[in-house]
Amino acid sequence: MAAAAVAPCRSPLAWLFDLAAALFFVSWYLLLDSAAAPPARRPLHLGGSGGGGGRSPVRKCDPAEALLRVFMYDLPPEFHFGLLDWKPAAGSVWPDVRGGDVPEYPGGLNLQHSIEYWLALDLLASEQGAPTPCAAVRVRDAADADVVLVPFFASLSFNRHSRVVPPARGSEDRALQRRLLRYLAARPEWRRTGGRDHVVLAHHPNGMLDARYRLWPCVFVLCDFGRYPASVAGLDKDVIAPYRHVVPNFANDTAGYDDRPTMLYFQGAIYRKDGGFIRQELYYLLKDEKDVHFSFGSVAGNGIEQATQGMRASKFCLNIAGDTPSSNRLFDSIVSHCVPVIISDEIELPFEDVLDYSKFSVIVRSKDAVKKDFLMNLIRGISREEWTRMWNRLKEVERHFEYQYPSQTDDAVQMIWKAIARKVPSIRLKINRLRRFSQFETNKTNDAPPQSSSWLQNQDP
Repeated sequence: MAAAAVAPCRSPLAWLFDLAAALFFVSWYLLLDSAAAPPARRPLHLGGSGGGGGRSPVRKCDPAEALLRVFMYDLPPEFHFGLLDWKPAAGSVWPDVRGGDVPEYPGGLNLQHSIEYWLALDLLASEQGAPTPCAAVRVRDAADADVVLVPFFASLSFNRHSRVVPPARGSEDRALQRRLLRYLAARPEWRRTGGRDHVVLAHHPNGMLDARYRLWPCVFVLCDFGRYPASVAGLDKDVIAPYRHVVPNFANDTAGYDDRPTMLYFQGAIYRKDGGFIRQELYYLLKDEKDVHFSFGSVAGNGIEQATQGMRASKFCLNIAGDTPSSNRLFDSIVSHCVPVIISDEIELPFEDVLDYSKFSVIVRSKDAVKKDFLMNLIRGISREEWTRMWNRLKEVERHFEYQYPSQTDDAVQMIWKAIARKVPSIRLKINRLRRFSQFETNKTNDAPPQSSSWLQNQDP
């Protein structure tokens, strides 16, 4: 009986002991966990969210985490922002882009070939700590770089010096190109690879018109290959970049199929040379077609406003070869959500290795387009449902063709960096092949070009 009376009194003690033991082990586990090193995290970059929003400071991009590491020459300002009448501070050749007070680029048609400006700003942002998605980052040692950027604003130089009166001022553009060639020839980074890892931005078809034949081993970033011989440029080594659109974006677009009364729209220069002869052929075929707008137009006066209204009121927009295979009209169509009809047999489309243009455009061979009734039968045969799918897809992909500062995730700037990054394995292969027999002096022959040649390494491996 006595033993039975004791048992109920000891049970609470046992429970207290168990609880104390449990608390001891939990506290010990938490102590060990707090002493452990925290997991590695990516630095916070604000470029993909459309601005800092007051969050500061913004960390600089980490080269170890970037997709592309870029060594950029500190060229004198006369080659880049100096062309915008920007004056450098003492001891610097680059603007401070952290405050957003960056040199302005001239408007109008100058903007369509302004890619050098946007890429340079983004690379400076990666180093200075301004907002950027950090796909590409500037490094100061060329040995750590995947590519070397030549920051010459070739398109702006051509527009500033070559399209003015008197024409003799075009010699200023040629003089800059010659100084650039001398600069590169003296650089160890160039002589190490013969320029094969150098990236040259020459988006205007007439940019780098003289220097391009000396720079052929480089990676060119171009709008098309219309004025480049195959020995100088091609898809195997170069990158096609979009024009910057001239018409404004169609924000909050709800203008669907029934809200766009014009079936097919074109406004621009009709009488062109070279591959542009097809424009006048199509003009005579289509000018009297119902629901088709096909007329002459330019950016003069209110031309951009007219084009903006016309594209937004049209289901399909013609993009026809002109003096060159491409034009900014394609990208005006995209941001207007007017389904592009591309008629240009020699055109190369930006980022086509990752974008399927057939999902948001119609591409027609020139020989078919000039057949009577072929084009209109094709366009009118596209159902409302199929057009709506392409219209929705245009609204999804338009961000890939947008140039802006600060750059945003997967906009045109970031897409170009990624396209260049995809060329890096091929670049390394070429450089490694070039070095096959260069390790030992006794393995060299007398067949090598003389060392006095400033372009001695511009030979195919």
